[in-house]
Amino acid sequence: MARAGLSTGRLVAAAADLADEAGFENVTLSALARRFGVKDASLYSHVRNIQDLRTRVALLAGGEMIEAIAAAVAGRTGKEALVAFAGAYRDYALRHPGRYAATQIRVDQELAASSLALRRTAEVTYGLLGAYGLTEPDLTDAVRLLRSTFHGYCALEAGGGFGAPRDVRASWDRTVDALHAALTHWPRDAGTRTGAETETEGEAEAEASPGT
Repeated sequence: MARAGLSTGRLVAAAADLADEAGFENVTLSALARRFGVKDASLYSHVRNIQDLRTRVALLAGGEMIEAIAAAVAGRTGKEALVAFAGAYRDYALRHPGRYAATQIRVDQELAASSLALRRTAEVTYGLLGAYGLTEPDLTDAVRLLRSTFHGYCALEAGGGFGAPRDVRASWDRTVDALHAALTHWPRDAGTRTGAETETEGEAEAEASPGT
């Protein structure tokens, strides 16, 4: 029997907190059972297995992250929007390392299609890039550029990977400047896509990770 007061929402929130404290890879059902003072079996009333739990944490974190980004970007366009997007991304990744790690797992596409958080991610990300006049397949390429740059930088920064005396924030600002220049002067692909292909491919890439 499930312990009174223990719900799926509380369990997922506790797992997200544990991820920030101990690392996403250390989120286990046993660790959460100890946190709630119950047996492991009690948790199966709320989640199917550890993969289900971690997917729920990924969706929770992705929703939190994109709402922070959307709030930062609201009312801005062009470089101002890119700076705001990048700043909110970096802030979330550094303040919530375990949650952020969860956003990098690949979510089942059927589940992704029904996720409001991932649809919101596509909306905000493609809205930002669309303002630069990009269309497919350049949109997907640009999403991948932003995601790999932001993720790589944040991962190195969080791990203490930058050893030079140059201020890390100053380098971040210059990186965003360089991305703005790249997006403004994007090398156009000569290929063309139909509207259906544009929507499907673009949304699939954005939805592949809540932290895009």
